[in-house]
Amino acid sequence: MLKQRVITAVLLLAVLLPALFYPSIEPFAALTLLLIAAASWEWARLNGCGPRLSLSFGAGMALAMALFWLLGGLSLALRPLWLVVGAAWVLLSVAMLGRGVGGWSLWPAGLRLWGGLFLIACAWLALVQARQAGLTFLLSVLTLVWMADIAAYFGGRALGRRKLAPTISPGKSWEGAISGLVGVALLAAGWLVVQGGEGDSLYARLWQLGPLPAVLALVFLVAMSVVGDLVESLVKRSAGVKDSSALLPGHGGVLDRVDALLPVLPLAMMLTTL
Repeated sequence: MLKQRVITAVLLLAVLLPALFYPSIEPFAALTLLLIAAASWEWARLNGCGPRLSLSFGAGMALAMALFWLLGGLSLALRPLWLVVGAAWVLLSVAMLGRGVGGWSLWPAGLRLWGGLFLIACAWLALVQARQAGLTFLLSVLTLVWMADIAAYFGGRALGRRKLAPTISPGKSWEGAISGLVGVALLAAGWLVVQGGEGDSLYARLWQLGPLPAVLALVFLVAMSVVGDLVESLVKRSAGVKDSSALLPGHGGVLDRVDALLPVLPLAMMLTTL
């Protein structure tokens, strides 16, 4: 399993890194559009759609976003959209996590399916616009999620005692979540020291709002990264599956890899474009 995970990770990085660092956004946008289409296929499957219908939703997502791109949609100022999506994620987290695994199937099937597809599409739009805002900005958003996840994993293993959401994700603990927050705080502090509090990173942009708003924004983003993970775990438990798919050998599916990014990307755009 470990060898499989390493091989998959190396292959993904070999494809993603050149696209990420390419001077123009086209290769990165096109490659990530394929991943979002795959995530849409997975989401349809998790919500009870059959093989052909799920493929149709994946292809439909790719076509719809490609058309939006070709019509110049990626160059639009999407501040109102980020506000709507940000509010949706906050309300969704309260409603879904409050009702638990059993409550997911009680939601109208159409709302579950189309609501999830809408949020997946918005995550791709936020991802590409974050890259348009600058490579440094995008990397700072990505590293926030990665640091929160890595620090939470090791902190949870070493200190975890109190379960965060035992019926949704038994492996998560409050100590792990706090460790993730501490890790992100250290990352942000180090980034600001190196840049002198200036630059195009997420941390520098938040710091320009003032120390207290910056700290509150980071706490909020870390909390929402945990929410993204928990929401996907809840949906998978309701569907009775361990992974969203087997597209990425050793890693599960695309949604398993990007679940924490789904809320954080549009929320980061919301906080930095207000």
